[in-house]
Amino acid sequence: MITALYTGTFDPVHYGHLDLMIRGSGLFEKLIVAVYDHKIPTKSLLFSVDERVQMIEEALQNNRPDNIVVTSFSGLAVDFARTVGAKVFVRGLRVFSDFEFEFRLALANKRLDPGIETVSLITDEDHTFLSGTTVREIASLGGDVSSMVPPNVATALYARFNGKDSDSFNRPVPLRD
Repeated sequence: MITALYTGTFDPVHYGHLDLMIRGSGLFEKLIVAVYDHKIPTKSLLFSVDERVQMIEEALQNNRPDNIVVTSFSGLAVDFARTVGAKVFVRGLRVFSDFEFEFRLALANKRLDPGIETVSLITDEDHTFLSGTTVREIASLGGDVSSMVPPNVATALYARFNGKDSDSFNRPVPLRD
């Protein structure tokens, strides 16, 4: 049985992420979607790790393949992969600039654990423009993100930016992933 690991911040999860989850689950016996918990923040996040996990769970609710597990992790992805017995990282490529980043990441992971492979999936062309940064920026300005994210995520974004849950949002809007 081959277990694959799809890691990311998913802040927020969008249709491009969900597409890769569904497609990745069709390639491997088990796909673990692992939401990164920044114990030492290296970037500003809009949602907590628990909120991000919950949003993914809700987004997959009606379409969820039986072999997808959603969880969180911190630390090195290769260490987490060893812990859960994953032999493959699933990654997504949207545009050429993603290739350089993903290439370096794959080489670093290979150096850290030569037994874990990286499989990169090309995004569906409908999702090539999607990024968490794009979605957050549009939502923060009141734009319509309903074609980019599931309804539960759009609701959470609008609530966050409209101050409906201002206790949990007291940071500047992150504009870069």
